[in-house]
Amino acid sequence: MMVDFSDKVVVITGAAGNLGSAVVHAFEAQGASLVLLDRKEGRLKEMFPAISKLDKHLLVDLVDLSSKESIDEAISKAVAHCGQVDVLVNTVGGYQAGTPVHETPIETMEFLMDLNARTTFLSCQAAVPHMLKAGSGKIINIGARPGMKGSAKTGAYAMSKSAVLRLTESLSAELKRKGINVNAVLPGTIDTPTNRKAMPDVDYSQWVTPEAISEVILFLASDSASAVHGALIPVFGTG
Repeated sequence: MMVDFSDKVVVITGAAGNLGSAVVHAFEAQGASLVLLDRKEGRLKEMFPAISKLDKHLLVDLVDLSSKESIDEAISKAVAHCGQVDVLVNTVGGYQAGTPVHETPIETMEFLMDLNARTTFLSCQAAVPHMLKAGSGKIINIGARPGMKGSAKTGAYAMSKSAVLRLTESLSAELKRKGINVNAVLPGTIDTPTNRKAMPDVDYSQWVTPEAISEVILFLASDSASAVHGALIPVFGTG
């Protein structure tokens, strides 16, 4: 998808992940100024050496997205460096399942709620005041199919992703008349090395690639999606 983002500042959480890195490259190709957030020191510079050398971009290490203070500081750095936050893409998240609810450790439930729901909540909370001040903005969250309908042995994960979807809808209702679009994409199984290793006997061609998901995210961040509010868009591939 060809869209000119040369006048836009795009904040991407989880930029070093499989999906996050694809989103980074997609927006970079369209000229965006990038603010990349990651929890590990030095990983972003190692993964994106060309981006790290350009002053218009900002790489922020050691960001704990489950900490309000940490994400508030990261967004403040973004505004100080770039002057604004036009787009927020929340790619941080993770999957863990395999046990029925009554056998799922409470630590697993808390881990997934923090990783998937709390990080999205806090990132949005930090970015929205700057978008309100500007009178415009785009937020794209990452849901999942189990967030729409739970299934056996996915209870904690489904609960965490359902929270992301309800948060997306609530934010959209609050912000759509203030120039801010809030939407979510719901990937199916993503074709990553980790998933291939975990499921070696399945048909990978039915999975969805990070690049395909990134194309949908680019659309939602563009002016072409100005009338799209509170959408939960399935990006399942053919699986």
